[in-house]
Amino acid sequence: MKYFLASPFRTVVHGAFLVISATGCVSQKKYAALQTQYTDATRSRDQLQTEKTALQEEKARSEEALRTSLLTKNQQVNQLNASLSGAQQENSQLSADLRGKEQRIAEMQRILDQKDAAVKALRQKVGDALLGFNAQDLQVNVRNGKVYVSLSEQLLFKSGSTKVDPKGQEALSKLATALKGNQDVNVLVEGHTDNVPVAKGTAGMRDNWDLSVLRATEITRILTQAGLPASQVTPSGRAQYVPVAQNDTPTNKALNRRTEIILTPKLDELFQILEQN
Repeated sequence: MKYFLASPFRTVVHGAFLVISATGCVSQKKYAALQTQYTDATRSRDQLQTEKTALQEEKARSEEALRTSLLTKNQQVNQLNASLSGAQQENSQLSADLRGKEQRIAEMQRILDQKDAAVKALRQKVGDALLGFNAQDLQVNVRNGKVYVSLSEQLLFKSGSTKVDPKGQEALSKLATALKGNQDVNVLVEGHTDNVPVAKGTAGMRDNWDLSVLRATEITRILTQAGLPASQVTPSGRAQYVPVAQNDTPTNKALNRRTEIILTPKLDELFQILEQN
């Protein structure tokens, strides 16, 4: 099918169609097919453009989410680094504190070892000074880090009396001589009795409390008169309330009637370390 135009413009177009005619004529069916292909291609292009835009938007969202996530991770890493730094500082402080405590413990142990050695040396010195006395009347022992010098009533006093016999005065004088110059030892004099009540009408005494205290006081006087500083010696009475045996036989009662002189090394250095803790 051919087209003809009547105007000058038609003549130009006709010329064009003549050129087309020179290479062949396009059928209506083929034109329609090409038009359909063009429409499909345009639609596909638009669809692809839409998908491209969507992918670009998705990419932008993903990149923004990634940046946000990365920023969050960086913040978390910074927080962890700060926490780690704080933990390291705390650990360093704890290590320093531990070393300090270990040093104080070592110092305490050193002082305790010194005190133990001093107690043993003191026990040996006192024991040597009192060697000549009957073992049943005078005993020297170490208990709980202290030196106990136990003197029987038979060595020191007549029954119910607070005056020390000459033999007892000799023992106390030797003990004072052994302790002279040792200012690091506290001396506690404890008087003990059995459970037999003090005879009624005994001058200056109502009960065994009075008897035990008066005996301890008398022994304290002898020790200080022999050279021990009065500030170093403390008298005390325990009456019948700290027995070493049951008060059920004359032998056991005699064991309970005693004076104990307790020698305790001063622990000022140790207490200072404990206060630091």
